[in-house]
Amino acid sequence: MGKNKVTALNNISLHINAKEFVSIIGPSGSGKSTLMNMLGCLDTPTSGTYMLDGREVSKLKDDNLAEIRNFKIGFIFQRFNLLQKLSSLENVELPLIYQGVRPREVRERAIEALDSVGLKSRMHHKPNELSGGQQQRVAIARALATKPPVILADEPTGALDSKTGIEVMGILKELNAKGNTIILITHDNNLAKQAKRMVRIQDGEITEDLEVK
Repeated sequence: MGKNKVTALNNISLHINAKEFVSIIGPSGSGKSTLMNMLGCLDTPTSGTYMLDGREVSKLKDDNLAEIRNFKIGFIFQRFNLLQKLSSLENVELPLIYQGVRPREVRERAIEALDSVGLKSRMHHKPNELSGGQQQRVAIARALATKPPVILADEPTGALDSKTGIEVMGILKELNAKGNTIILITHDNNLAKQAKRMVRIQDGEITEDLEVK
């Protein structure tokens, strides 16, 4: 930041196994967003190593990172990040098109993903015709459509009421039960405890890493 050097993460050592459900919790400024960006291949570290599925990705170029994001990681954001001019179906189809999936299969997989979150009947509706909870379900379907092994959820219930938030967490738990690795980023202690493992970060360092009972 200008002439000021900010160490967002310091001596972080973290191993996440396949099929785990891990929450990463910390207050604003703790470094959790930077850690999320590293895990999601959105940022690269200035030092150290990041291995994803047995591959060293911390030194890869942007095009290679984009390919990994598209095939390995499904993203769910707090603000949904849906394209307002596209229908639910078209929003879910988009990452499949980027993957180069055949047109017929694109449509089939997008419908299947929407059906899995209970929104097949709303697939032709645009985001402004859906409730917040329904928009988040579309975002989850979009993340699922590419069948990524890892789901990275950044405050996925932050823009939702408590009842809808419970429903979204239920979907994440179901995905984990089916074999997806779930990484949940949150500042909410109650939300973090719904994962099977909780990693607490403070001032750029991991201060706690424990199994949730």
